[in-house]
Formats: sequence, structure tokens, C-alpha cells
Amino acid sequence: MRILVTGGSGFLGSRIVKAYDEAGKYKVFAPGHREMDLQNQEDVDSAFKAVRPDVVIHCAAASDVAWCGRNPELSWKINVEGTDNIAGACGRWGAKLVFCSSDQVYFGSKVTEAHREEETLAPANVYGKQKLEGEKRCLDGNKNSVILRLSWMYDRGKLSENEHGNFMQTFLEAREKGKKLIFPIYDFRGITDIRPVVENLEKVFALPAGIYNYGSENDYSTYETVRLLLKGTGISNMELEENREAFADAPRNLRMDGDKMRRYGIVFPGTLEGLMDALKQETL
Repeated sequence: MRILVTGGSGFLGSRIVKAYDEAGKYKVFAPGHREMDLQNQEDVDSAFKAVRPDVVIHCAAASDVAWCGRNPELSWKINVEGTDNIAGACGRWGAKLVFCSSDQVYFGSKVTEAHREEETLAPANVYGKQKLEGEKRCLDGNKNSVILRLSWMYDRGKLSENEHGNFMQTFLEAREKGKKLIFPIYDFRGITDIRPVVENLEKVFALPAGIYNYGSENDYSTYETVRLLLKGTGISNMELEENREAFADAPRNLRMDGDKMRRYGIVFPGTLEGLMDALKQETL
């Protein structure tokens, strides 16, 4: 199988490329921006002609929510127009498209329980709106598209010095330097270990086209998650403080229901379970 990964230098894409290179099961191609400019349809078609992919994992995105809010036109070109070009090429070359979307499509929803894929959406931020439009472009451009709505992801270490931080890195740094942890009590979302995200992708290749919540479920606020994490791992020397201001006017709920993916044998540990396991592995 020939797999093309966009965003191969990013947080998720780099780990997909590394895992598949090490396994040696697939021929993996991860063209950089100079080799394939997503905003240039001719560039995209040339790369597809050279690679002839069976599967395309589209990870590339402008994913900084605040940056997208400040630069909506530029981020639209990357997140929507670039995705449209990839989807169209997949349709023309007969490649299965796996599009990495985001739980941010649920931001602004009034639903208080865990979100399901069929929910009617109207995202409140620019990034969420662009990801939702990207989903539509994928399904319009290639009927054989699988949309994965990803949650907040973390890893134990970094693959490069330039890599942005993540939940686990922030936590470990705070523990090492004795920093106070501050998390919101009105923020509800899944937090997912990136390892099962990558490991489950082989099952994703066989999924029927459609939209899937793809990540760990969580019943707790971010603050409560960290409080239970400290308690469950016996860490007593870290100070944890409630942030009562963030999302106080409108609590944020990005929690996702994972029932649909479980029906296809794709299982993630719960957020708290995954975090506890990751911390225990750190201390071994």
C-alpha cells in the first residue's frame, strides 16, 4: 500500500511517518511544502502522479486556533482551499482520503452531553468553521472520504525541538520545575494519547466513508481531570488551582461520543485512564 501523508513534519503527521517507516509495512511519502504546495492544484496533481497513493492521510493544517482567528483569509487558504485540492486529487486518482478534522467543530454548541457525529453544527470560532467546511469539501470531492474528528492530543516526548508543547509536556515540565497548575472548571473535552491515534489508523483505512469521533472520551472538566490524575497517581507535591474565569459565561463542551468508532473495533482508553498510564510509564 502506498500512503501519502500531508503535514508530515507536524505533531501528528511526523508520528505517523515515523511509525510506518519503522514498521516497514507501507510505502510512505510525506512531501514537504516545497515539493507539494497544498494551495496549488498543479503541485498537488504532480505529487499524486509521482506517488500514486492508495491512501492519503491529510494532517496538514493551520491548527493554532488563535492564529486562525487573527488570520482568517490565510488560514482559509490552508485549511479549506488546500483541503479541497487534496480531496479533488483523491477523487481523480481513486485514493481513499483520511481527513484529520477537529473537536473544535463542536465549539459553541449548546449540547451538554458528549457530541455525536450527526449533530447539526455551527462552530463559534474561525478554526472550527474552517474544519467543518473542510469536511464538506472532502465528502464533496471524494465520496470515499473518512473524516476523523480529533481531540486534544499529547505525547510523552518531542520528535523535534521546534515542536509545540502539549498537555503531557506541560504537566511534566510543571512537575520538574515546581510550577503551579491552573486549569478551567468550565471546560470539558477529551485528551488523547497520540499513540493509539496512530495505532488505530490501520483500522481506519477499512472504515466506510463518513464522519467519526476519534479520540478518548471524558466525563470530567479539565480541572477535575487533572485533580483526579494527581490523586490517582499519588502525586502530592504539585499545586493545582481552579480557573473560574475561562468559559464561565458559556461552558465549553468538546466531549465526543465514541460509540460509532467502537462499532468498528476502534477503541481508545478514557482520558483519565490514558493520562494515568502515561504518567506511570514516565516513572518506570
